[in-house]
Amino acid sequence: MREFTLEELSRFDGKDGRPAYVACRGKVYDLTESFLWQGGRHQVLHSAGSDLTKQLEESPHGIEALEKFPVVGILK
Repeated sequence: MREFTLEELSRFDGKDGRPAYVACRGKVYDLTESFLWQGGRHQVLHSAGSDLTKQLEESPHGIEALEKFPVVGILK
């Protein structure tokens, strides 16, 4: 499985046709096909290309919202 650094992950920001990836608890998820992540943003609060572990701990939904999307790697 591919390993990502935070710097590498930041390149997958969902902008200008790039894939939208986010990390949570060490896994990297591909959210590109989610209509909720178009343009690399979700609810104006979250950005693709970042580690959302801490933010998801405080959100109304948890990691289960990500688990329906493909895991494309792990965060180093």
